[in-house]
Amino acid sequence: MLPASQLVLRIFLPFAAGYFLSYLYRTINAVLAPHLVADLGLDASALGLLTSVYFLTFAAFQLPLGVLLDRFGPRRVEAVLLLFAAAGAGLFAAGHSATTLVVGRALIGLGVSACLMASFKAFVLWIPAARLPVVNGWILAAGGLGALVATAPVEAALHWMHWRGVFVALMTLSLIVAAALWLAVPEPRRDDSPNSDWREPWRGVAMIFRSAIFWRIAPGSVISQATFLAIQGLWAGPWLRDVARLDRPAAAQLLLWVAAGMVAGFLGMGQLAYTLSRRGIPPLAVAAGGMVLFMLIQLALLSGLGPLLPLWFLFGLFGTAGTLTYAVLTQQFPAAWAGRVNTALNLLVFVVAFATQWGMGAIINAWPGAAGGYAEAGYQWAFGLALVGQALTWVWLLTGLRRP
Repeated sequence: MLPASQLVLRIFLPFAAGYFLSYLYRTINAVLAPHLVADLGLDASALGLLTSVYFLTFAAFQLPLGVLLDRFGPRRVEAVLLLFAAAGAGLFAAGHSATTLVVGRALIGLGVSACLMASFKAFVLWIPAARLPVVNGWILAAGGLGALVATAPVEAALHWMHWRGVFVALMTLSLIVAAALWLAVPEPRRDDSPNSDWREPWRGVAMIFRSAIFWRIAPGSVISQATFLAIQGLWAGPWLRDVARLDRPAAAQLLLWVAAGMVAGFLGMGQLAYTLSRRGIPPLAVAAGGMVLFMLIQLALLSGLGPLLPLWFLFGLFGTAGTLTYAVLTQQFPAAWAGRVNTALNLLVFVVAFATQWGMGAIINAWPGAAGGYAEAGYQWAFGLALVGQALTWVWLLTGLRRP
């Protein structure tokens, strides 16, 4: 086991930098949306597809990713994949058609698909199991910082830099982080032989998807996370413009508070779960409590109750509750399966996030408003249907919590 200082410098920081980039890529279109619409003439449905294709390629690679992480280790897998993210950012920066930008965004999704899962796999290898909810919260908070930078700081940068220049900078950062992972992260000793049967890891994947405990926990976590990703990563920005009537700088400032709430949630939820677990309250109960609070915040926003800034901050805070289930699920399976367990859940999260973000765009597009915007009714239907899905899957999770 490495000393604490080496764990921070050689394990935590390189993976935190990768997940910072992943979340920056994921949420940046909430601020860039008006610029993309102006340059390319996109409607809400096309904008939803352009942004959500990140989730599609991200999800499509999750099952192979789990096998690769368990076989080759998180260091090599994430470092290589970040090269695809760099290529996608370069293509996005150079693209002048919606098709080119979709391809670039798809490459970015593929390239950052390992950032969180590789971190979780590395922590399972190097960190004591009891500390995983806390350390997982720290890495998620690093992603929250990426989301924070994607708001007001990016809006400020756009006053002196074109959005294409932003993606050139992201391409450069992706290459730097890939090099840091390759050079800094140590290789753990592994018991498996590189000549082992390739079919064996896939048998583990099949067993995970046949597990009753997986299907008891996953649906509530998936719908909660997918809704948060779809709204925070894109539709919060247009909602603030069309429903709250905020201008671009004011909307970017409020999105910054959403990201700040997310950082606080990732740090606080993990620590709360760790503290309460020592008093006999399981982390899954903490996750379920956070999910119901997240639903209540969404209901308040849809109903127009309360001031915007506190509600959106709490939206970011409690939108993180579903991520606690990653640490819960990995402890229900052998440690050697950690990569596959996490990516199995992540596959579902990002497939549903893709469908939710694109589907919200299609619904919102059906209610055009004035001056190129969209009517409040479209947002009410889009966000409201997602809220119904969360409520149904939360009840399913709750019935499982009450069983012995």
